[in-house]
Amino acid sequence: MKLRALIIVLSLLIFSCSNKEAKVFTETDIQIIPKPERLKLGEGHFEFNKNTVFFTTDVSQSAAAQILIDKFKTVQGWDLKTVETLPKSNYIQFKTSEDIKKEGYKLLAENNIITIEANNFNGFLYGIETLRQLLPVEIESQVKVESIDWVIPNIDIVDAPRFKWRGLMLDVSRHFFQKEYIKKTIDRLAYHKMNTLHLHLVDDQGWRIEIKEYPKLTQIGAYRVDQEDKPWDGRYTPSLDEKATYGGFYTQDDIKEIVAYAESRGVNVVPEIEMPAHVTSAVASYPELSCLGKPVSVPSGGLWPITDIYCAGKESTFEFLENVLNEVLELFPSKYIHVGGDEATKTNWKACAHCKKRMKDENLNSPEELQSYFIKRMERFISSKGRVLIGWDEILEGGLAPGATVMSWRGVKGGLEASEQGHDVVMTPGTHCYFDHYQGPMNTEPLAWGGNTPVSKVYEFDPIVDSMSDEQAQHVLGGQANLWSEYVPTESHSEYMIYPRIAALSETLWSPKKDRDWLDFSYRMESLFKSYKYQNINYAKSAYTISSDAKVNDATNTINVSLKNEFPVSDIRYVLNGASLDSTAIAYSKPIEIKATTTIKASLYKDNKPVGKVFEKTFNYHKAVGKKVVYNTKYHNSYKGKESTNMVNIIRGTKNFHDGQWQAWLVNDMELTIDLDEEIEIQDVSVGTMEHQGPSIYFPTQIEVLLSKDGKAFKSVGKIDRPYKNNASIILKDFNIHFDPQKARFVKVKAKNLKKTDKGGDTWIFIDEIVVR
Repeated sequence: MKLRALIIVLSLLIFSCSNKEAKVFTETDIQIIPKPERLKLGEGHFEFNKNTVFFTTDVSQSAAAQILIDKFKTVQGWDLKTVETLPKSNYIQFKTSEDIKKEGYKLLAENNIITIEANNFNGFLYGIETLRQLLPVEIESQVKVESIDWVIPNIDIVDAPRFKWRGLMLDVSRHFFQKEYIKKTIDRLAYHKMNTLHLHLVDDQGWRIEIKEYPKLTQIGAYRVDQEDKPWDGRYTPSLDEKATYGGFYTQDDIKEIVAYAESRGVNVVPEIEMPAHVTSAVASYPELSCLGKPVSVPSGGLWPITDIYCAGKESTFEFLENVLNEVLELFPSKYIHVGGDEATKTNWKACAHCKKRMKDENLNSPEELQSYFIKRMERFISSKGRVLIGWDEILEGGLAPGATVMSWRGVKGGLEASEQGHDVVMTPGTHCYFDHYQGPMNTEPLAWGGNTPVSKVYEFDPIVDSMSDEQAQHVLGGQANLWSEYVPTESHSEYMIYPRIAALSETLWSPKKDRDWLDFSYRMESLFKSYKYQNINYAKSAYTISSDAKVNDATNTINVSLKNEFPVSDIRYVLNGASLDSTAIAYSKPIEIKATTTIKASLYKDNKPVGKVFEKTFNYHKAVGKKVVYNTKYHNSYKGKESTNMVNIIRGTKNFHDGQWQAWLVNDMELTIDLDEEIEIQDVSVGTMEHQGPSIYFPTQIEVLLSKDGKAFKSVGKIDRPYKNNASIILKDFNIHFDPQKARFVKVKAKNLKKTDKGGDTWIFIDEIVVR
């Protein structure tokens, strides 16, 4: 009996040593982005080890499996195998099923077997990408890792995309990115279950694709004079004899490599060859392509208006474009060929003898109809090659080519119009899909094009507009993000602008609309950020950045300041007036009431410690707060700010001139009077202004302050003259007028508008607060 008992004890010890404690998963452990269509969590788990194999029956299945095999080789050194004979256990099997939607998949994980069913390569690929997100985030490590249990929960997933076009546009013309970065981007698109990479290969500032019949396109057009040390809109026009050194291009072999790599990741590469505008780089290479035929240089930076465009009257223009496209079509198997078609200033067409003759011969009544002729002609050529022309929504102007697809960027109007006419559309409105916009408070972010498109706003995007009929909705192929690169000079900066916003877009384009929930998504983003870190992605942490929203109580002249970031549930803490942000900081739970000049400092806290960027803002009380303002010249209806209280509400405008805190005057001068209610002593008046010359916002050329006791007789107490200066930056500036202390009840402020730019355009002045001390 003693021997038997000893055997039993030893057996129990051996059993307990050889079996790890079972991992128990809950639904909060499942943090897949984009969210699957249907998911059911089971009991138990599947564990990957060095003996796990992949059972495949064709090349596409093996190609999908290889992505995960390569991951395990990096993080564990395992050389996992694909096999053609079904094992007994510890394997991932692939099954082809015609019943599953295109790009969809089923994933069933059981204790010893994982099954992925799909009907094409993309479906198998996306099943693998889901496995990557079910595994510990260390699977994304670029180096070997230790002490990780490579387990996933037993789970049943049925998944398929909502839209078939899920894209990202990279502008490689304004700033050139190397082939290796393009391939990294393709990998990351596949990780997010995105299937389209739109390459903007041609623009004024650079021609980026080798065309063998026209070698000057890359010899000349691919390079510009290096002015990268200057702001984009502050670069001079180079002379023709200056050496051009900045740029680069993809050889045809590079393009073939990129396209083949994209195919291995389920990504279709759509080339964009701009026409008839945004082609100064081509005109610099072959001046005869333009109406004027005169030599020009490749612009180093901002160019507006764009007048050196292809001549629509010369047959040689169309011969050139068809020859270029013939080579492009050989390189890109994409069904869609993008021709741009946007922002063509037709000044030269109106004066060109060739264009006039074309309009007469074709019975065209306007330059817009001439552009329509141009696009329709190119559409016929592209269609004859078995492809589909796609262009920006300007191709609607003058009449849309019969087989064309429209990419709607100026809001959704173009998509509505095209779909109503029976054309397919890709929705990419600037409001939600332009990744060159800021994604956090402008004062905390790198310089961007303008506008504010945080990740939460991207998550609100839906390609189908509520007003669309069911028939129109059938024409919506999907959506796309666009990253224009005027202000994106490096690959690291490009990553910063793309991630994590591309994750939000991926879910809006993949997941059922009814299942979308920002709180749930923001929770899953925490795991995604860890994955990004292991993938060495320079992702933006702007969603953590604290911003404020202040409201003035006009009756009491107090301010209620709300603090927030993009995460609905955040531990934000704050201090006032120079106190230290430490463990004693006040937990934010409701708006902070301010009754005097106050500085608020705040931070997001994790594990009881401040993390991320510190928010700091001072709210300055002054003698005019809440007083009556009479506008002697009314502000423009487009920029009303807070109307009658705007100039004396303490709340300052930001570099985002759409933030609702600015009042503006177009061409007109500003003149207003503040009534202080009674005579008080004052000695200082400052005027808050902005300059952002890109959208024609200029500092006033003169500011004058006048005082009065009765509101009738005013006396000037100071004047600032500021002649126009060229400035390519965004600047916020308080113009201060100081004078000897004196009593007054009324303060009149005048600001003179520049009125016209050096190119003849109308100018704005923007004012946000008048501080009286």
